[in-house]
Amino acid sequence: MFITTKIADLVQIAPEDFSKESFVAIEDNINAKYANKVVQKVGLFVCLWDVTWTSEGQIGHGTGLVNVNVEFEMVVFRPFKHEVILARITHQTEEGIYLGMDFFSDIFVPAAELPDNSEFDTTEKVWIWKEEGQELYFDNNEMVRFRVIGEEWHDQTPTGPVEVDQTANQLLPPYKITGSMKEGGLGCCLWWE
Repeated sequence: MFITTKIADLVQIAPEDFSKESFVAIEDNINAKYANKVVQKVGLFVCLWDVTWTSEGQIGHGTGLVNVNVEFEMVVFRPFKHEVILARITHQTEEGIYLGMDFFSDIFVPAAELPDNSEFDTTEKVWIWKEEGQELYFDNNEMVRFRVIGEEWHDQTPTGPVEVDQTANQLLPPYKITGSMKEGGLGCCLWWE
């Protein structure tokens, strides 16, 4: 679910950070730039793990910024395919169930990936799994287990005013996980206790 990724970047330390220890200023700048951001084909950056190398700082002419080349490792959220993960149901539609974690909320389980004999109750807006004469409900805010079956990446590069398409990429998240609850042991955790 979590990996580390090595990155090399130029960190610019502003004069107001000169009162900090240099290592703390570098860490703060790296976390401000990368933490809680999605990098295409890498994942959701969580936090700095380790600084492996830094150059000597050089003061930029006219700006007062100290430029430091840094190599570091970041903790990245990117579950691998077929991994089983816990999440909470955030909301449900006829298309499927939307899940979220404390730090990531773009997880979707399509209706085709729910257990067989699952039906959507339009009055209560919940999915129900009918198994051996029982009705097992997928209640909102319920903890579930799901298997990762895919991921989607959507480029968030801004477009010019002429190229703006009001419906297309503006509503798509930068990173989306697709899951499945079709197998035994998956679905609401309470069912399997």
